[in-house]
Amino acid sequence: MAQQSNYNEENIRSLDWKEHIRLRPGMYIGKLGDGASSDDGIYILIKEIIDNSIDEFVMGNGKEIQVKVDETGAEIRDFGRGIPLGKVIDCVSKINTGGKYDSQAFQKSVGLNGVGTKAVNALSDSFVVKSVRDGQIKVAEFSKGELLKDHAVKKSDEPNGTRIQFRPDDSIFRNYRFHKDHLETQLWNYAFLNAGLKLNYNGTIIQSKNGLLDLLERKSRNEDLRYPIIHLKGEDLEIAMSHGNHYGEQHYSFVNGQNTTQGGTHLNAFKEAVVTTVREFYKANFDRADILGSIVAAVSIRVQEPVFESQTKTKLGSSNMAPEDSVSIRTFVGNFVKEQLDNFLRQHQEVADALKKRILQSERERKDIADIKKLANQRAKKANLHNKKLRDCRLHFNDSPKKVAEDLRLASTLFITEGDSASGSITKARDVQTQAVFSLRGKPLNCYGLTKKTVYENEEFNLLQHALNIEDGLEDLRYGRVVIATDADVDGMHIRLLMLTFFLQFFPELVRNGHLYILETPLFRVRDKNQRFYCYSEAEKQAAIKKLRGKPEITRFKGLGEISPDEFGDFIGENIRLEPVLFNENTDIDKILSYYMGKNTPERQDFIIDNLRVEINDIEDSAAAAAAAAMESEELEVA
Repeated sequence: MAQQSNYNEENIRSLDWKEHIRLRPGMYIGKLGDGASSDDGIYILIKEIIDNSIDEFVMGNGKEIQVKVDETGAEIRDFGRGIPLGKVIDCVSKINTGGKYDSQAFQKSVGLNGVGTKAVNALSDSFVVKSVRDGQIKVAEFSKGELLKDHAVKKSDEPNGTRIQFRPDDSIFRNYRFHKDHLETQLWNYAFLNAGLKLNYNGTIIQSKNGLLDLLERKSRNEDLRYPIIHLKGEDLEIAMSHGNHYGEQHYSFVNGQNTTQGGTHLNAFKEAVVTTVREFYKANFDRADILGSIVAAVSIRVQEPVFESQTKTKLGSSNMAPEDSVSIRTFVGNFVKEQLDNFLRQHQEVADALKKRILQSERERKDIADIKKLANQRAKKANLHNKKLRDCRLHFNDSPKKVAEDLRLASTLFITEGDSASGSITKARDVQTQAVFSLRGKPLNCYGLTKKTVYENEEFNLLQHALNIEDGLEDLRYGRVVIATDADVDGMHIRLLMLTFFLQFFPELVRNGHLYILETPLFRVRDKNQRFYCYSEAEKQAAIKKLRGKPEITRFKGLGEISPDEFGDFIGENIRLEPVLFNENTDIDKILSYYMGKNTPERQDFIIDNLRVEINDIEDSAAAAAAAAMESEELEVA
């Protein structure tokens, strides 16, 4: 019989604002992370502060924002009106306090819940706020949300504005550091969305004159676009679009300056409007997939009091342009695109011809593989009835986002493994609620330079595509994390490279949207009778040996198949180590794939030879250093 526990008034607790934020930080800033991924919480902290400065700029107050960031701390200084001096402490430490509740003051702001800056305060080991207004300055110092020092108001000759300095609490953000590439991308997005704004980032000026046109040019600089970028700008809506030669769709969407990486109602409305407008312009019932295939577009909209599907604001949920407005976002975007895009195509015949040519090419390619696609889909459906390649989980990424936690995006995982032994161990050790396993048979095909037809002709790729449910894009993706789990040997690395080629060649949006990861697996197990450590490097192994002292048992794992299910559970659960596969601004997919997966080019041969020489020299240097150390030791002993 289950033991009954007492449940009375003493069991009920009321947390104050900072306790709740520190207890459940994921509710306020998403995943914690160490800064390796661009959506880690430490970047949300910076975003929350800059958002307030951007709101000042949008309302005509201050044209420059200074951003200073080192590896562990940040300082943001704007030149807006400054926080009213009598409310400085309240605005950074009292939930539901702020100027954004006055819709006349902040009509189209990102955050209206009064939480952002307070979350930064509560999650920072050090937080200092300074506000300058009309020759006076107010300063307050905090630590983990606790007020340490309330400075008296003093005179100041500084220009108006707000300065906030903070250092994230390393007891919450363990081993974190700010990465320059992620910060630059974040700041460039601010510049593109606020033409004319000057961002001074550690002495480097980031600024855009042409808004989303500049954004798309920067994002597409490594790709040959089929026609010059179409740039349409109106009140509360800006669009830039073109078509390339890549597979899939590539979208950058924003709401009130917030990068909505998961899209939402505005992006859906844009895609629907493009399809409708194109069909009507050409008077042809083109397939939706042929119109949107290989599109690259940026969409920015401003709405009053936007409703997002999470605190981290990655997906717009609002239906209307304003809470009491009868105009829906779908209608607003649809009318704008229909009028502006139609007019543009009529005025630029060369662009209209190039767009039609790209659509017809997509149509020919789709029809060319129609028969084989049909047979492949039938095989995949039949295989799924008794398929041992996929051991599925119970919860999926495409389950209703309103009914499941946002963290499901991270928890819903597909491990792609090599061989039956490795997949068997992971299958037995996994969490059946959120972790699935797909087993590869042998080495996958090198698909570099091949067409989408390959995906349907190759059984492994076809079944994997159906397991992920990405045949028609990411809208119905079944797993938030797709993890390549291979042995840490030469063969395993080769399989990893072949799988990366598959995703980059045919489904780059999966990578671009941060869904692809590499599983880091331990190389060694160090243990005695009482403890065991899994080590991912020689340095970790040596550290573990020192901790155990004595003479521990050391095992070198040659492959995943050698690791027992019990052990797998230790490092695919809470202690899982994943390396995200990331794009940066300069990533050229075609160049990367050509270099690594093309025919043996002289450049690759030279790289291998040069690095082999370096390795040999390192070995020789190490041997010489060891000999010198030995001689020095002997001389000391003689002395």
